[in-house]
Amino acid sequence: MALQRNKKIQIIDVRSKEEFEYAHIPNAINISLTDLRESIQNLNKDFQIIIACGKGGGRSADGAKFLKENGFNASWLCGGTNKWMEIEVV
Repeated sequence: MALQRNKKIQIIDVRSKEEFEYAHIPNAINISLTDLRESIQNLNKDFQIIIACGKGGGRSADGAKFLKENGFNASWLCGGTNKWMEIEVV
């Protein structure tokens, strides 16, 4: 797992500002899917980018596809933020 190998990871939450403020993955940044195109120049291609949304697979898959098409190492988070927030750390 990339997080365990201390790889450079950037989690981008592509939900709305309101959804993000309600709950989000620690250290994630919020760039809504509609704003991703305008924000692409601010992203670092040296990072593995993980795109998250609420459930995973809708907006996150679209965001990851867009970034891949523009030369980024991007993937989407299956289960999304909702599933991540259910995980208990022991």
